[in-house]
Amino acid sequence: QVQLVESGGGLVQPGGSLILSCAASTKIFTIYRMGWYRQAPGKQRDLVATITGGGSTAYADSVKGRFTISRDNAKKTAYLQMNTLEPEDTAVYYCNANAAAADYWGQGTQVTVSS
Repeated sequence: QVQLVESGGGLVQPGGSLILSCAASTKIFTIYRMGWYRQAPGKQRDLVATITGGGSTAYADSVKGRFTISRDNAKKTAYLQMNTLEPEDTAVYYCNANAAAADYWGQGTQVTVSS
């Protein structure tokens, strides 16, 4: 069992930046592909970005060039740096840890982009 604890959400103005963190409680962090997903009200949960244990990344088209996913394997923590935020980025952001048949989710953190 892996517990994921997200932090860093909040209210930010359009054009602003936020960084989300996801701390994992697990003995072997590097086996997990870490991901960030988001869910806006009334919409499905969508993939934002993923990063493998070796550092390979993938992004949704809507965030390419604005968001950066990273991880610190020593700290067992994944991050999502979000720049040039837009109102359309408003959502609950969820951290995910995936390895083979194992799939774990954090509780979510609210990000609101509004003036």
